[in-house]
Amino acid sequence: MNNTIFDDVFRTMVEKIPQLAVPLINEVFQTSYPEDVEIIQLRNEHHQENGEIITDSCLRIGRKLYHIECQSVDDTTMAIRMIEYDFAIALDSARKYGRRYRMEFPKSCVLYLRSGKNTPDFLKVEVVFPDGKIQVYRIPTVKLDEYTKDKIFEKNLLMFLPFYIMRYEKEIHRINQDPEKLQSLLDEYEDIRVMLEKELTETGRAELYTNLNKLITKISDYICRDEEVVRERLGETMGGKVLELESERLRAEGKVLGESIGEARGEARGKVIGELQGETRLGVLINRLILDGRSAEVQGAATDAEKRKELYKEYNM
Repeated sequence: MNNTIFDDVFRTMVEKIPQLAVPLINEVFQTSYPEDVEIIQLRNEHHQENGEIITDSCLRIGRKLYHIECQSVDDTTMAIRMIEYDFAIALDSARKYGRRYRMEFPKSCVLYLRSGKNTPDFLKVEVVFPDGKIQVYRIPTVKLDEYTKDKIFEKNLLMFLPFYIMRYEKEIHRINQDPEKLQSLLDEYEDIRVMLEKELTETGRAELYTNLNKLITKISDYICRDEEVVRERLGETMGGKVLELESERLRAEGKVLGESIGEARGEARGKVIGELQGETRLGVLINRLILDGRSAEVQGAATDAEKRKELYKEYNM
């Protein structure tokens, strides 16, 4: 089984929607950062003599470094890997004071998408220094299956939602064959969709709602890849299968449309204004279509000028 899809989705959220990592950091390290706190993404590649080390995420908030790894399986070597990653991060950020260097290790944790009864609450490495002093290096773990959908929304851990389906992966075949179990799963995902819509669209974050919706569908499509009924019904519940982040596509299409508006006005200032108007208006229209369950009309809205005019009129835009 190819598990890179889980890393890809996790890294996409951290890189494209980094504010989603803030509630997770608050949950693990008992901090209280607001979601709009400034986040600096540091490079994930660390070069050492014996090769390149690639981490899932490395973020700076204020003066603190945070390192989060996403694991789809309970790898017993993870403790050693984490101290290796953290050492590379600390080495990269080492500061020199006269002839003395100071290395600060990041605050790190591991998010386990799948965990078992032996998955510990902390990964530990006992480090014996040359002077004989012993320090236990502890890395907290977060186990996804301990978080219900209500707990996820209560703590604003929306980053967990794309992986929520994984708690059912061992039952997917039975669910596919049992209409009652299938309906129960669909009802739960309808609750998630409604809660997510309420959480984000009512606070002016419809774009984030769209993005998360697509990532949820991407993981559920993968987990249910051999169970056609479940896959299709979940896709319908969450608004259709779109594998790319909708916001990036909207920006690209809005820019093209805006350039056309600006060129028609025949002036540089009009071109800039046109770009903004085109991106915003088209983006709002497509979000409305998706929220109304009209995903099949999105392509026409983006590429067919006459269809777009009809939809603008229908939505009084």
